[in-house]
Amino acid sequence: MTRKEFAYFFLRNKKVIFAMCVLGFLTFLAVVGPYISPYKDPLAFVGLGYQPPSKQHWLGTNTFGQDIFTQLVHGLRTSLFVGLVGGSLATVIGLLIGFVAGYRGGWIDELLMMFTNILMVIPTLALLIIIAAYLPYRGIFIQSLIIGFTAWPWTARAVRAQALSLKTREFVDLARITARRPLKIIFGEIMPNMMSYVFMVFILQFGGAILAATGLDFIGLGPTRGMSLGIMLQQATLWNAIQLGMWWWAITPGAVITLIVATLYIMNTGLDEIFNPKLREM
Repeated sequence: MTRKEFAYFFLRNKKVIFAMCVLGFLTFLAVVGPYISPYKDPLAFVGLGYQPPSKQHWLGTNTFGQDIFTQLVHGLRTSLFVGLVGGSLATVIGLLIGFVAGYRGGWIDELLMMFTNILMVIPTLALLIIIAAYLPYRGIFIQSLIIGFTAWPWTARAVRAQALSLKTREFVDLARITARRPLKIIFGEIMPNMMSYVFMVFILQFGGAILAATGLDFIGLGPTRGMSLGIMLQQATLWNAIQLGMWWWAITPGAVITLIVATLYIMNTGLDEIFNPKLREM
């Protein structure tokens, strides 16, 4: 697919345009929100507790008198950061291992796939819990690295399968004849023919990293400092927000997480329609 064809079908796909607008708004809110919020510290006590949404507190306050909107924009920034860093790292590792294993074959393929299969049979959440529990300090960046280094195996296996079929194509044989290095063939010949798959893998890893971080935060193994959407959910659950009628505390972070994941799913579906001629709307 040429760039003009991609641009044409991209601009005609309503799912991708909608998803881009929603993600753009959430990113804008995460970047600008902490500066437009009347309260800068998400953990500061700024008023009475149990206050519903009002002009003074846009999304109300929690039990401790902390502003929910301030926590939300800081938590959204944290969750998007973890998704970007953790998802990117998992994508890069998975692509690198998958391409090398699929193209080189032989003992290199067997060794890399043996290591990949070992990690795949270990429950990811259990591994994340064990690693996070033994860290004396858990920052946002450390959490992103933990997720990135444990989420790549399924990407590696899927990319390897694609590389195995592409390495027998004529344009790859032509590149070998010219004595090009294997890495140049992988990233110069094979990878460009899989860009649609790479985009969709990154979207899935991005959403998966956010959900993994939310799970760790919810069980108390999130960052030791700061705020995230998962921590907001954990605190709302621990202090019985629903039972006390404080819906704005419990529902808001859950709704934002659901919106992010649903938007990423819509974008993935739209990109599949763009790259797959059988699914395109002409």
